[in-house]
Amino acid sequence: MRWGKRRRRARVARRPFPEPWRDILRRNVPAYRELPPEDRLELERHVQVFLFEKRFEGAGGLSITDEIRVTIAAQACLLLLHRETDYYRRLSSIIVYPQAYLARRRSRHASWVWSEHTETRLGESSTWGAVVLAWDAVRAAADDAADCHNVALHEFAHQLDAEDGHMEGSPVLPRAMYTTWARVLGEEFQRLRRDSSAGRETLLRGYGAKSPAEFFAVASECFFARGKAMQARHPALYAELEQYYRQDPAAWGSSDTACEGCRGEGAPSEERTNR
Repeated sequence: MRWGKRRRRARVARRPFPEPWRDILRRNVPAYRELPPEDRLELERHVQVFLFEKRFEGAGGLSITDEIRVTIAAQACLLLLHRETDYYRRLSSIIVYPQAYLARRRSRHASWVWSEHTETRLGESSTWGAVVLAWDAVRAAADDAADCHNVALHEFAHQLDAEDGHMEGSPVLPRAMYTTWARVLGEEFQRLRRDSSAGRETLLRGYGAKSPAEFFAVASECFFARGKAMQARHPALYAELEQYYRQDPAAWGSSDTACEGCRGEGAPSEERTNR
């Protein structure tokens, strides 16, 4: 990282954190209420840098407010605590719809056959600089803290996965982690696929059975939202994510409860886009 960028970020992070923004975090980001005081301070500093560097755009008639910007920035920055970060280097824009939106998608059925259709989405993430979110879905994660689904955490986990230019379920890791990461996440991905196919109740949302990339994003949601339950039911997976994120959500507080019915069938989708 260039010295000038590092100095500019340090200057932005030292600014007083607006009290109205702190009120937004208390209302809309359940994890903020659980974090130790020193982690809250670190999160606030990250939020200031993130908001300084990233552009928010309203879509579908939505006007961007401080509540929208601060809430989404805090979810994004929660994933960055305790480690060196370049604040999602590939990301420049966060596009926010008021609610679930329709997106056109092309599907390839053979080397010469393509089809187009529209689907309802709550969010999507790309390797070319944008995250798209539905604001009502972001807010739902604050209104129902027992829900395993957090679309903002999901899409920003995809951004971490894409730091090497590909979304494949393996973010940039310390060298010593790659072997156990591949084994543990591979085994847990296959377990989720089996359980989802059999219709068994799962802690991790069934959407994670779609691909290794979706599994990493879904597991990241669960790690932060349902840390105690993940630690109890998926200890090896929890340990890998704890080492990667350098955080221990299971120790934050007493709000964590087991999540029932987390398969998530029938819900609007999240989408990753490699371009």
